[in-house]
Amino acid sequence: MSGLALHGCKGIDAKEALPFRISLNVSTIRTYRLPVDQQIEVCAAAGFDGIELWMPDIQDYLGKGGSTVDLAAKIKENNLILENIIGFAQWSADDDNRREGGFEQMQREMEITAALGGKYIAAPIMGVESLECSRMDEYAQRYLRIIEAGKPLGVTPLLELWGHSVLCKLADAVHIAIGTGHADANILLDFYHLYRGGNMFDSLKQINLARQPLIHANDYPASPPREQLRDSHRIYPGDGICPFDSVIPLLYDGGFRGAFSVELFNEEYCRDNTVEQVLATTFEKTKKVITNWIS
Repeated sequence: MSGLALHGCKGIDAKEALPFRISLNVSTIRTYRLPVDQQIEVCAAAGFDGIELWMPDIQDYLGKGGSTVDLAAKIKENNLILENIIGFAQWSADDDNRREGGFEQMQREMEITAALGGKYIAAPIMGVESLECSRMDEYAQRYLRIIEAGKPLGVTPLLELWGHSVLCKLADAVHIAIGTGHADANILLDFYHLYRGGNMFDSLKQINLARQPLIHANDYPASPPREQLRDSHRIYPGDGICPFDSVIPLLYDGGFRGAFSVELFNEEYCRDNTVEQVLATTFEKTKKVITNWIS
C-alpha cells in the first residue's frame, strides 16, 4: 500500500510515525459532564494529539469566571492541538431574524475560537427546512458571509455535512462551497454522516483532501438500516462496517494528513466504563484502524 511504501512504518509503535493525528471530539465523553478544563486534561492523559471542544462547554466555563487566556494556556500546557470548535449558530436560517441572530452568534463564537488559538469552527446548516436546487447560490452567499467574518480573526467556518439533515449530500456541500467563490471555503466530513446520507466514499476523490484539517472518525453497524441510524448508533472505529481498509488509503493518496477526530454519541460506552477506560479504548481502536492499513 502507498502508506507503507512512503512511510516504511510496518509494525510501527510510535504515535509520531502515524500519517494522521488522532484527536478527540468531546461528544464522546459528554455523558460524564466534565467541565471543559477537565475534558482537556483527560484527553491529553489518554494520548490524543488534539481536541475538539463544544462551544456550550466553553461558554459555561467562561460564565463561571474562567477566561479564554486560561483555557488557551490549559490547551497549550497539555500539548494539544485545538482542532475545531463545535457550535450551532443558525447563520443559514431561512427566517431573516433567526439568520441575523445566528450570524451574530457565529461572529461571537469565532472571536472566542480565535482567543483560544483555534482556526476552525463547525458550521452546520440549520433553520432550513428543505434544500432547494434553485437557491444554492443563496445558500452559498450565506456561507460566504461567515467566511468573510472569520477571515480577519484567522478562523474558518467549516461547512458541516449531516447525514440526517437537509445538507446530507456531499455534492450539495461541494456546490455551496464552490458557489462562495472563496478560497477558504471548506467542508467538515464525517464517516458516519457520509454513510448515513447515502454518499459513496469514492466521491471523496473529487475533493482536495490535502485541504481538510480533520475528519470526524467513527464507525456504524450493519443494522439498523442506514436510513434509521441515529447518532447514538455510532461505534468505535473498526467495530462496524465502515470500509477503512479502502477509505484510509483513498484519503492518504488524496493528500489528507489531518486529524481523525473521534466523534461518538454512544452512552452505552459511558454507562459501564470510566472516562479513562472509554478514552483508552477510543484511542487504541482508532490507532488500530490506521496501523492495520500501514502494516
